[in-house]
Amino acid sequence: MVMVHVKTAAAESSEEQQFLYECRSALSIDEMTDAILGTHALQSHIQSLALLIRQRLLADPSLAESYPDVALALKRSVSEAETYVSKEQVAHKKFLSPHALRAHIKSLEKEVKVVQSKGFLDFDLPQLLSDCELHHGMQLWWAGKELVRGKKLCDYVGDNEKTKIVIILKPSR
Repeated sequence: MVMVHVKTAAAESSEEQQFLYECRSALSIDEMTDAILGTHALQSHIQSLALLIRQRLLADPSLAESYPDVALALKRSVSEAETYVSKEQVAHKKFLSPHALRAHIKSLEKEVKVVQSKGFLDFDLPQLLSDCELHHGMQLWWAGKELVRGKKLCDYVGDNEKTKIVIILKPSR
């Protein structure tokens, strides 16, 4: 299996996003791009959702005073989701799973709905949760070359299944 270290071009956010992806060298660039962009979209969604929850809900001391159990559960869910999508996972050689990313999003949704039922929500939850979509304007780059759809990964890196590569996600030009 080829280990792909995915990084984003840090122009769009102050903190660079990174994660590991694993695939066979015979995989088409189309399939790899769709999987990587889907994972990137889920990772971005969790990071933006966690930031918003921290800024708007967890910063409100009245939530912790009125409902300490609810505040603790929300804080725990945010912390677990942020830890799972952090770039430290790359250092520990842990791959992000789209299934686990969706589970973290559902956990955050559940906790936010509990807070909403207590009357502490001042932003539109459905609009916020529907923000997860593929980044169609992104391209994969490796070794200074764009990975062109229609080819296979082995056309770029060879047939060695023990290859480790770094791919940069860049906006389309």
